[in-house]
Amino acid sequence: MQDRLFEFLQRDKKVELLIVKDDKDAKKAQDVCDFLGFNSFTLSDFRAVSGDDLRSYQEELNHLLMALNNFYRSRKAILISPIRTIIHKLPIERLFTQEKLSFGDRIDINSFKEKLLYLGYTFVDIVEQRGEVSFHQNIFDIFPIDAENPYRISLLDNEIESIKEFIIETQKSLPRELEEVRIIPALFSLSREEYQQISKECREGKSNSFFKDIHSLGLWHLGDLSIHYTKIFNSFFVNDLSKEIEEIKSFLKEDIDELFIDIPILPPSKEYHQIEVTDFNQLLSFHKNKSITLIAKNQVAIKRANIQQKLLKDVKIVEKDIILNLISNRELILSVNREEKKKSKSKKSSIIIDDLKKGDLVVHQNYGVGIFQGLEQRRVLGATKDFVVIKYQGDDKLLLPVENLTQIDRYISNSGNMEIIDKLGKSSFQRLKAKVKEKLFLIAQEIVDISAKRELTQTPKIEIDYEEILFFQSKADFEYTKDQKSAIDEILKDFKSQKPMDRLLSGDVGFGKTEVAMNAIFAIVKSGFSALLIAPTTLLTSQHYKTLKERFKEFNFRIAKLDRFTKPKEKKSILEALKKGEIDICIGTHTLLNLEVKNLAFIVIDEEHKFGVKQKEKLKSLRNSLHILSMSATPIPRSLNLALSSLKSYSTLTTPPNDRKGVRTFVKEYNPILLKEVILRELRRGGQIFFIHNRIDTIEEKKNELLEILPNLKILVLHSKISPVKTENEMLKFENGEYDLLLSTSIIESGIHIPNVNTIIIEGADRFGIADLHQLRGRVGREKREGFCYYLVEDKEKLSEEAKKRLIALEKNSFLGSGAVLAHHDLEIRGGGNIIGEAQSGHIKNIGYNLYLKMLEESINKLLNRGKIEEKEIDIKLSIDAYLNENYIKEDRIRLELYRRLSRCRELEEIYDIEEEMIDRFGEMDEITKQFLQLITIKILAHKKDIKTITNYNQNITFIYQNDKKEIFKSRSKDDDDLIEAVIKKLRA
Repeated sequence: MQDRLFEFLQRDKKVELLIVKDDKDAKKAQDVCDFLGFNSFTLSDFRAVSGDDLRSYQEELNHLLMALNNFYRSRKAILISPIRTIIHKLPIERLFTQEKLSFGDRIDINSFKEKLLYLGYTFVDIVEQRGEVSFHQNIFDIFPIDAENPYRISLLDNEIESIKEFIIETQKSLPRELEEVRIIPALFSLSREEYQQISKECREGKSNSFFKDIHSLGLWHLGDLSIHYTKIFNSFFVNDLSKEIEEIKSFLKEDIDELFIDIPILPPSKEYHQIEVTDFNQLLSFHKNKSITLIAKNQVAIKRANIQQKLLKDVKIVEKDIILNLISNRELILSVNREEKKKSKSKKSSIIIDDLKKGDLVVHQNYGVGIFQGLEQRRVLGATKDFVVIKYQGDDKLLLPVENLTQIDRYISNSGNMEIIDKLGKSSFQRLKAKVKEKLFLIAQEIVDISAKRELTQTPKIEIDYEEILFFQSKADFEYTKDQKSAIDEILKDFKSQKPMDRLLSGDVGFGKTEVAMNAIFAIVKSGFSALLIAPTTLLTSQHYKTLKERFKEFNFRIAKLDRFTKPKEKKSILEALKKGEIDICIGTHTLLNLEVKNLAFIVIDEEHKFGVKQKEKLKSLRNSLHILSMSATPIPRSLNLALSSLKSYSTLTTPPNDRKGVRTFVKEYNPILLKEVILRELRRGGQIFFIHNRIDTIEEKKNELLEILPNLKILVLHSKISPVKTENEMLKFENGEYDLLLSTSIIESGIHIPNVNTIIIEGADRFGIADLHQLRGRVGREKREGFCYYLVEDKEKLSEEAKKRLIALEKNSFLGSGAVLAHHDLEIRGGGNIIGEAQSGHIKNIGYNLYLKMLEESINKLLNRGKIEEKEIDIKLSIDAYLNENYIKEDRIRLELYRRLSRCRELEEIYDIEEEMIDRFGEMDEITKQFLQLITIKILAHKKDIKTITNYNQNITFIYQNDKKEIFKSRSKDDDDLIEAVIKKLRA
């Protein structure tokens, strides 16, 4: 396509709109325009259907609106659009009016807020995503959809005093002052009347969108404010897209032909032709008499291409980040640039790390598990302070000074039952802790013993031929991610060390864990040893067997599969061959652990936490002499990593494969018409569907209900009461396409990989935990085809605000690798279960996961003589008003998070950093807030002086040291500032 566009644009300069197949072709078209000097803007591949909830398409919508903003601002430009985008009516030029804010401008804050509302900005406490704005006294933060970073704008009265960018992750401003910024609409630039009219139409329309507001449905209700662009711009098809148009018509059941009447297709190129470049030096040498242009984004790209210097003598070098390879009789255009790899979507670690809400369970390290009741201001000993209120059994309450927030943590366990709440009183919980400590010491002893034995064991030497490994990697039909390469390097390094490897490989579903394992297996077999791959179910072993057979087919490896479907005669033959060392790789379930295998050096275990106690014990004994790689789809928390670093090594995959797409997520109210359309959409594209109905007693009723909607639907019903044998047999039939839809409980949550299933419907989504919902969503969209996930609820009006927020978070965070963002705490439990084992779940339930890990880490450290000095509590009872003033920081959750961070400070530098950040975010501090920071300063200085209590009575101040020694001195007066000054002066002396 690039050749015909290149040739056409050289002749015809009147193009306004180019229509292409998809976003990949759009990028190719833009590269041609860029090379020829045309100003061009590309619309996103916007695959929403009219009436869809736009929150599920937030990223594409932002990109679409940003491109249109730039297009209309440019005097002359070409608009490039994928076919699925241009079929929609899009906003007219008037809806892209911008606001400009300059240093020294005067603004009326109330009318400005109103203006931002009509521009489509969302008002939040903390700005974290594009299209959000946040106001704090004389400072406001705003994140325009076209900005790299959000802006922080400070006002003096109503005059703009400062404009700076700031970083989302830290919320800290960058030092450079900006003269002005453009604020483009987050949606559309509407008048008050237009905004109100469109909002009304969204509310009253027939859409089954979860939220019926302008952000969810606004684009579909613009009316005369939108138009089909093919009607107003001079348009061309770059390629023949008649096949795609027919597909869209059948998918949408709409006639869209009239949109494309009289739009010509670019003629085939006569002079220029596209070429595949395999050897730059050969091409340049062969065509040296032609006019040659070399495109490179920088000099490094030319170096990487390894081009001989003499061949560059008469070559014109164009520095652009584009890819274009064309040849004609007179000219050669070559690009040394590579295709951009997909970057990992990093977790936006919000400043609100542990967003505690009233009613959440917390665990106090001395008093046990209670219910968090929020922040409360109390006057104690003549001073006003903030306390965290924790409710225990019998309505007893603990008031915890906010400076001691380190003593509590969110309670995480496998159970959320109310019975676990403790009775307030130190002794009962301390006795429980002591019992757990005894058990933990035994676990720690075992961990250290295993580690020591492994250090003394030598494994056979694995010879690594890196050229062969690279050759194997080149046979994959995709490029490895950076994380995959790193994990492979770590494993090969372990093999060379001649110490038994015990490594855990974790990564989101479909991020390439099996490919990493196959590199390790390849190295083992090439060194003359054999390997086993063990999975918990026959279905998984079948999937792995197919994958390994395909990837190793040209290397003549001897591969066998051993499971309950293996015929007796074949099984006998495989067992004999394993004994004699005639099989290189055997794939099967846990029965492989009990077999005699000659030259066995390596075991790969998929989803180890699903194995039983006996299998885990067997693995424990094997770990001392063999290399073991365990694979898990759940993230491993840092705290567990620290606690068990003596036992296991970790590798993580966080970068999605290049051609993987996120799963498009929708939250909807249950509706038979919607169900019918969703199921038929997937069947029309030749796919299958998962339907999650999590109640066994009504699952057959649900099947009948679905058959009433679609009588010819082939439905498979599965749940935990159906035998494992039947389940696996039926699942193999489903995988072979004998059923259209799998109706099941959440038993499909993990381990199943069926590429043809790319729509999942989860009924009663509000009754699932956030981690379960994310895991279920991970069952689809695992190949190159886009996945769709529908979270259905009965009646949104009956949902709590928290349930609504949770579902909307899932709808908005559907990007690849978002598991860590959404399900951090729930997944920690599963990650822990992989290693600690199920036997410990009772102890975790009693004292909470974080405290359990902390105590385990202390036990290991003690055994390894790297003991940690126990934190000493400091009791500060000064009669001074000290708290984060709610007039200064209005939002409780932000104040609570700042309290938490300040209570964890151990050095004065850390306080200064937070103080600087607070001034940056919220403006100059008031006295009471300053005094709280000074209180934390006192706490840190007192800790270094070994003081346990600081009190005062009027001007008299008393220090009590850890050895019970007392020291009494006086301040100038009993005023707050004099008391603080006297204490700090004494502590610094």
